[in-house]
Amino acid sequence: MNSFDIAIIGGGHAGVEAAWIAQSFGFRVTLITMPNVSIASTPCNPSIGGVGKGQVVREIDALGGLMGRVADYSAIQCRILNETKGPAVQSTRYQIDKDIYSDHVTKLLSELKNLDIIYDKVIRVVLNDEDNFTVDCETQSISCKKVILTAGTFLDGFTHVGDDKSKGGRLSCDRSGALDELFEKSELKTLRFKTGTPARLDAKTIDYSKLKEQGSDSRTQNFHFDHETKHRFQRQVSCFMAYTNEETLSIIRANKERSPLFNGQICGVGPRYCPSIEDKAFRYPDRNIHHVFVEPEGLNLPTMYPNGLSTSLPLDIQNAFLRSIDGLAEVEIILPGYAVEYDVIETTQLDITLALKIMPSLYFAGQINGTSGYEEAAAQGLIAGANACLSLLSLEPLVLDRGDSYIGVMIEDLVTNVRDEPYRLFTARSENRLYIREDNTIERIAPYRSSLNLNYQIDQYQQEYIKEVKLLSDILEKCSFISSDMAKIYKIEDSFHSIAELLKNPKLDIVGFLENYLIDNGLKFDFRVLQNVAINLKYKGYITRSQREHSKQKKLLSKPIIWQDLCESTNISFECRQRIEAIQPSTFSQLRNIKGIRPATLAYVAGRIK
Repeated sequence: MNSFDIAIIGGGHAGVEAAWIAQSFGFRVTLITMPNVSIASTPCNPSIGGVGKGQVVREIDALGGLMGRVADYSAIQCRILNETKGPAVQSTRYQIDKDIYSDHVTKLLSELKNLDIIYDKVIRVVLNDEDNFTVDCETQSISCKKVILTAGTFLDGFTHVGDDKSKGGRLSCDRSGALDELFEKSELKTLRFKTGTPARLDAKTIDYSKLKEQGSDSRTQNFHFDHETKHRFQRQVSCFMAYTNEETLSIIRANKERSPLFNGQICGVGPRYCPSIEDKAFRYPDRNIHHVFVEPEGLNLPTMYPNGLSTSLPLDIQNAFLRSIDGLAEVEIILPGYAVEYDVIETTQLDITLALKIMPSLYFAGQINGTSGYEEAAAQGLIAGANACLSLLSLEPLVLDRGDSYIGVMIEDLVTNVRDEPYRLFTARSENRLYIREDNTIERIAPYRSSLNLNYQIDQYQQEYIKEVKLLSDILEKCSFISSDMAKIYKIEDSFHSIAELLKNPKLDIVGFLENYLIDNGLKFDFRVLQNVAINLKYKGYITRSQREHSKQKKLLSKPIIWQDLCESTNISFECRQRIEAIQPSTFSQLRNIKGIRPATLAYVAGRIK
C-alpha cells in the first residue's frame, strides 16, 4: 500500500491548489482524480475573475498559489469590470482557453517531485485512528495522515436534460458516491444543491454581424505578480453580446411543465446570482430582454458559450429558443445545456481552517462546501492544503482576517451559517471593501505569505514591491506642493495645490497625472506601485477612518470564546444558545456573524471578554 502524508480527493481547482501548496511544504502528497476527467477543467464558462473574484485570484497568487499564473498563460480575452466605478469594486476578468488552462496545470503538477497524481475513483475513506486514513479506490488502496475532500459536483451527482436524468458529476462523466458511502456511518449533515450550464454552440453557425463585439482590453493587468504587467501569452480574441426577446421567453414559458426545475424532477437549490433562463422567465414575467454573452471556449475549439442561457430544458426546446435570438437563427448545438444536482456538506460542521470539527484530520474545500465559482474553490483548496500541512508540523493555522482579505470573508461566512443556496463572493460581502482592493493585494497578503516560511521566488518580488510603495509614499509626503507653472502644464485651474488635494479631484486621471509628474521630476516607478499609492492618497481619509474602526473592532472580534460556557449561561436566550451550540463559534467574530444572534447576546458576551 502506497503511503502519503496528504491525500487530496478531486482534481478540480480546489484540489489543484491544495496539492500545489501542500507539496511546497516538502510533504509527500497524492492527488486522486476521476479517470477521463481533465484536471483543473472549466466545465461551465471558461473564465477566471470577475467582481470580487478577481480580488480572490490576486490573493491566491500573493499566497503562492497557481490560479493567477495559469490564468495569465491561458487568457484569450481580458477586461476590467466596473471601470467607471470606484477602485474598490473594479475587478479583472479573463476569458481563458479551457484546454490550455487544464493542460498547463497538468504539466506543472506532473513536474513536482513530491506529488503523485492517481487517476482512479475513490470508493471509501476509513479513519483508522488520529492522523491515519485508508483511502480505497477501485484499483488500489493508499494510506495517509490527512485527507482533503474536493469532490465538487461529483458527490452523488445527477445530470438533467429535460426528462433525461443520468448519474454523473457533469454530462457524460461518472460520479462519486454520497458522503455516507465514502465515510460509512459518518452521520455528516448534507444539503442538496444544483448548478447548470448552457448549450455549447457551433461557432461556425453564428452570424456575428448581428452581435455586438467586445474586444480584449490591452490595459488589463496580469494576475501573477511576476509576469510582465500587460503581456499576453496567447492570441487575443473578441467576445460578443446578444439579447433574448419576447419570442425567446414565450417559448420557455410555454414549456414550463417540461422543465426539470419546475416539474419536480430537480429538488436541489440553485444559485441566486447565476439563474437559469427558466428562472429568469418566471422570476421576471414582465421582462423579455436579457443579456447573452457569446464567448469562445478556446482558440482552436469549435464551440461558443452563450453566457446567461443556463438551462436544463429538453434539447428541442433549447434549439427553439436559441434560434429565436438575433444572430443565432441558424445555430447548431454541439452539447446541450444541462443541470447538475449534487451533495454539499453543511459547512457549520467545519472549523475556520476548513477541517471537520469531529474529525480534524479531514478537510473540505471547493464546491462541496456549497460555493459557486472556480475562484472560491481554488482559494478554499489553498487554505485547506496549507492548514493540513501546518497541522502536521504542529504550527499555528493559516487564518485570513475578513478585514483584509476576501478569502477571509468567504471562509468565515461559510463556517458560521447554514447555507440555504450556493454561496457566491461579491465585494458587497466585505465590511472593509474600500481597503480590500486588487491594487493593494500584495501589501494585504504578504504577512500571511511570510508566516508560511516558504521560500518562493514571489516573496522577493513582494518585498521589493512593498519597499517601492513605501518609498513613493514618503517622497510624495515630502513634496507636498506643486508650483503654479506646473499647475498650468497639467491644466489645473487653481495655482497652488498639495499632491493629496490634487489626487482627490474626481476629474483627474490620478495614475496618469502621478506618472507624468514623477517623470517630469526624473523619477520612474512600476505602474502597479503608482496605482496603489495614487488610490491610497485619493481615499486616504476614508481608508484611515475605516482601518481605525476595523482595528478597534478587531481587538474584540479576534477574542476567543468558549461556546460550551455560553450554552450553559442563563443570561442568553434559549434560541441563541441553540444557534451557538449548532455553530460552535471559537471567536467573537464568528459569534457575531451567526444569523439570528440577538444584540443582547453580543453585548453580554462582549462584556465578559477580557
